[in-house]
Amino acid sequence: MASTPGDEQHYFTARPATPDERRDLEVELAGRAVTVQTARGVFSAERVDPGTSVLLPLVPDEPAAGGDVLDLGCGWGPVALTLALRQPQRRVWAVDVNERALDLVRRNAERLGVPVRACPPDEVPADVAFEQVWSNPPIRVGKEALHALLLRWLPRLAPGGEAHLVVQKNLGADSLHRWLDERLPAVLPDAATTRAASSKGFRVLTVRRG
Repeated sequence: MASTPGDEQHYFTARPATPDERRDLEVELAGRAVTVQTARGVFSAERVDPGTSVLLPLVPDEPAAGGDVLDLGCGWGPVALTLALRQPQRRVWAVDVNERALDLVRRNAERLGVPVRACPPDEVPADVAFEQVWSNPPIRVGKEALHALLLRWLPRLAPGGEAHLVVQKNLGADSLHRWLDERLPAVLPDAATTRAASSKGFRVLTVRRG
């Protein structure tokens, strides 16, 4: 994704310094043409990010399934909104450190008429376990921060739950797979990681519990 230095703040700060200039963006989510609102200072404000576009087709239609699902690092909400459209009985959580992104998710969910709980990480109740976790994780925060993020959220998979992570191959998808194989058993012994898909230079790594 092409970006300016100011736009990179979305990885690190709750309140981006870039002007909060909103714009409408036409995209396709869950097989539907929709109009959403985006802004500078959030991830991939000009389009659905290429990695996210590899992830979205894997979101299954599960109209009757219940439970909690998570979009980790939600940006303006393409994954969370797709989850809410394809799995309307789920409780969809959209988590990000960026307050502007969270406001956009709330507005976009209202515009599409779907319920999404958009909040910073510390506002997700500790007793919530997720049937699914979906993420285009913030690789550019660095390995230490990325690993801490995954070790915080992957252990919250429910029994039988799955996490789907899309990572660019040349930004370390295979090394992340190896790290998950080495580190995850210590915190989630019944989990295993597989490469679920590979497309357009991206890998989708799936962590399955049980």
